Amino acid sequence: MHERGSFVSPLLSGVFCQCRSEEYQGSDPGGGGGGRTLGSTLAASCDSPHHCPVCGGPEQEHHRLKVLFQILDVNRDGGICVNDLTIGLKKLGVHRTEHELMKIVKAGDKDLDGQLDFEEFVHYLRDHEKKLRLVFKSLDKKNDGHIDSQEIMQSLRDLGVHISEEQAEKILKSMDKNGTMTIDWNEWRDYHLLHPADNIPEIILHWKHSTIFDVGESLMVPDEFTAEEKKTGMWWRHLVAGGGAGAVSRTCTAPLDRLKVLMQVHASHTNTVGFTGGFAQMIREGGVRSLWRGNGINVLKIAPETAIKFMAYEQIKRLIGSNQETLGILERLVAGSLAGAIAQSSIYPMEVIKTRLALGRTGQYSGIMDCAKHILKKEGLKAFYKGYIPNMLGIIPYAGIDLAVYETLKNAWLQRFATDSADPGVFVLLACGTMSSTCGQLASYPLALVRTRMQAQASQEGSPQMTMTGLFRHIVRTEGAIGLYRGLAPNFMKVIPAVSISYVVYENLKITLGVQSR
Repeated sequence: MHERGSFVSPLLSGVFCQCRSEEYQGSDPGGGGGGRTLGSTLAASCDSPHHCPVCGGPEQEHHRLKVLFQILDVNRDGGICVNDLTIGLKKLGVHRTEHELMKIVKAGDKDLDGQLDFEEFVHYLRDHEKKLRLVFKSLDKKNDGHIDSQEIMQSLRDLGVHISEEQAEKILKSMDKNGTMTIDWNEWRDYHLLHPADNIPEIILHWKHSTIFDVGESLMVPDEFTAEEKKTGMWWRHLVAGGGAGAVSRTCTAPLDRLKVLMQVHASHTNTVGFTGGFAQMIREGGVRSLWRGNGINVLKIAPETAIKFMAYEQIKRLIGSNQETLGILERLVAGSLAGAIAQSSIYPMEVIKTRLALGRTGQYSGIMDCAKHILKKEGLKAFYKGYIPNMLGIIPYAGIDLAVYETLKNAWLQRFATDSADPGVFVLLACGTMSSTCGQLASYPLALVRTRMQAQASQEGSPQMTMTGLFRHIVRTEGAIGLYRGLAPNFMKVIPAVSISYVVYENLKITLGVQSR
């Protein structure tokens, strides 16, 4: 919560609450003066049988939003641009910087024409008000419809921010219009309603995604962190907890991951590698321990990949001129995909070593370093980037679909079920994470399969060294389109246990590390 220099005037309250509109006066929405006031314009509909929109009267709400739209549409062209907002809000006693007004227009401008038409304006305000109500409910610890200084202190303390009672009262005074030293819903809404906030901190806190869930692939768009989390150092605790959860999750599902790699490389029409047959073959060849072959380096690459991706993501956000308060879905996808590409490029040799170890015979390599030396000696440095192109191409469909599905499910839940808190609970979070990860993997799976086969080419004696497009054509010609989905069954089978295990471990590590974000 940030202290700001001014708040929405009583005039604006009248626009949104007919119950109080007769108390306030303002300029004529028609722009012609003539002694008309906003209060009288609104009061003209007081005889309507429909009750106040704050309580749910749709016709009066539409009328009042129309009145506000007309006031803000200074040049009467049917759209509100940044210049309109600057002049119109000043009439209402509301002062916002040009940057803040640009964020409002950008957040609501669905058709990208640089201004808000009436439909976009209404949609923005209604959606924004719903988010504000969630935050108000989360701050109202006593559930009495008012926020006092103690509740502000407690809420910020939960985020790791400690302020004095004097500072809390200063924040209160900036919003408190009636001098009670408490904030009711109307004061809270009027203060924040025309202030941009795409990602309300309460929602960011409860809907972390890529930090929590690890399904073996690190191609998700990184999570956002609130300003408080960054300031207090909670962000690195989240990343450490996520890394630990990923290590446990990957270790528990490693047998399924190795089976997937074997099926991707060896399965065909003539050589069927079944589920039980594959496990039996691995155990027969190297014992039960061989089920975890290649898991060590798969766990080791979590730390550098997470750190590089997070740092790259934050830098790219700055380069595109955005921050966590305003980053839209498209911007997140671009920044996240580029950060993922940078991270993957940095640790890609570890991916190749992991595949070679998983496909290796018992005794072929004594460990990670021996495998790396063997590849370098026989194939040269270039071998460490086999399959690099399909891997990079797979980032966009995976990250894009995973993010789109997760955000769609999140927003659907927030719209339908979020009344008292933005916290979805464990089962909703797990369901959303599982569905989005599954969709992302399904979309990028053919590229992942081609990548794995290219990584494995030199380890298969007598196999031709094909390019990406050549390998695609070969698979489709010899195995059909289904050949591009070899190993999909064990891959999907590990999603639910991987997501569940990583969530449980993440929550416990958060407690151990002293993270208090819920």
